[in-house]
Amino acid sequence: MNQPSSQLTGRQRIKALIKGESIDHLPLMPITMMFACDRIGANYRDYATDYRVLADAQIRTAEQFDLDYVSVISDPAREAADCGANIEYFDNQPPAIDETKALLIDKTTLINLAQPNPLGGGRMHDRVKGVALLKERAGNDKLIEGWIEGPIAQAADLRGIMSIMMDLMDDTTFVTDLFEFIVEMETAFARAQIEAGADLIGIGDAAASLIGPDLYRQLVWSHEKRLIESVQSMGTMVRLHICGNTRPLLEDMGKLGCEIIDLDSMAPLAEARAAMGDDQVLTGNLDPVRALRDSSPEKIHNAIAECHRQAGARYIVAAGCEVPRDTPDENMRAMCEYAKQAIV
Repeated sequence: MNQPSSQLTGRQRIKALIKGESIDHLPLMPITMMFACDRIGANYRDYATDYRVLADAQIRTAEQFDLDYVSVISDPAREAADCGANIEYFDNQPPAIDETKALLIDKTTLINLAQPNPLGGGRMHDRVKGVALLKERAGNDKLIEGWIEGPIAQAADLRGIMSIMMDLMDDTTFVTDLFEFIVEMETAFARAQIEAGADLIGIGDAAASLIGPDLYRQLVWSHEKRLIESVQSMGTMVRLHICGNTRPLLEDMGKLGCEIIDLDSMAPLAEARAAMGDDQVLTGNLDPVRALRDSSPEKIHNAIAECHRQAGARYIVAAGCEVPRDTPDENMRAMCEYAKQAIV
């Protein structure tokens, strides 16, 4: 790509890369949650439950490290909470779902389960308010990322991870019905965030990496595809993040049509590029613990350079998953500085 004549804002830079236009340097989109929360000395309970704390932390982090975006990602329990699931809250860790009391431990509960209102005053509404506040405070300069859960990840939240894995094998009718409920719910949640100002919707579907490619292709992929297309039909981009080893799924993930595919450290960027073609924008892959938190600035620079080499020009700098909260500032800054200096 030829460099543009003027400096771009982070929002412009990400959009330009996705459109295949000239950019000044690589965009920078690391996932920061607990790391961001610690920037302002808040406890994580407040970060996850009060959109004003989240917005303060995201903006502080984006300003300190000159990130190109801000995000409302905090934990996967927002939709489940508004459905009526039992959520445990902790002072300085993310909320967790008590799977021993899963909302759908009795599958027949799904029959009468009502769709939650994303503007009904619950945890989903708090996230929507977060999008609106980030748009108000940073939307001219930073890309605003909303967030929803994908079909299999949300199914695990509502049913329990072990139970849904068994259901995939012996009750596909229930799984399909549950996925239908989830796609409808997540589409409405995405719409509320888009209307509040989200430029991009992140979709986390972590549990997809725990099943084989055949089950993924047969039961999960079509629902991910429909959810992604529903979000895109509202004029918004999609970033898909599946935690874990997605190497067997790479080709199918590349066919989903996402603007950005976000890869965990176990999925090599070179394999993703070969499986998905030259046009797919890739991000991530840097091991958040060994290659970022526990490394040195020089080694981090070299590791990101290797990620860039494997991914090619259509690459966004990020760790393979969330930046660990105790990552030294100089290590985070080394990752950021590579993006600013990279020749594209």
